Amino acid sequence: MSSTISSRLADAGIQLPQAAAPAANYVPWVRFGNLLQTSGQLPLADGKIAVSGKLGGGVALEDGQLAARHCAINILAQAQAALGDLETIGRLLKLTVFVASEVGFTEQHKVANGASDFLVQILGDRGRHARSAVGVPSLPMDAAVEIEALFEIA
Repeated sequence: MSSTISSRLADAGIQLPQAAAPAANYVPWVRFGNLLQTSGQLPLADGKIAVSGKLGGGVALEDGQLAARHCAINILAQAQAALGDLETIGRLLKLTVFVASEVGFTEQHKVANGASDFLVQILGDRGRHARSAVGVPSLPMDAAVEIEALFEIA
């Protein structure tokens, strides 16, 4: 495994996008002491929602996992904007994953794996985290997934 976060991103073929600007009256991240909290990140790719709709109602589990991965990429873009250097991440403490779900869909945890697995791949042991995966009736712009993250800064 490559030794730096940037080399692992390159090995995965990922170039972080420009961090998304807030869509309303909030900030994209807040740093407090040695903590960095991101606002919820949508599955944006090339400036558009990559996966929209509801899991269990037209969006396949694999597409939900892809949406979660896009959210994770955007989380890292926000962390890069906040910190200037992803190597200053001490640890990813927690992800909160919101999954737009039809009634009866109960695999939110499997959707969340799309982000969790990617972040462990890129951050290594620093990417092992606590997590909540929550089904919700809808998300902004009909996104299938939204994820927020809490990091410890080294």
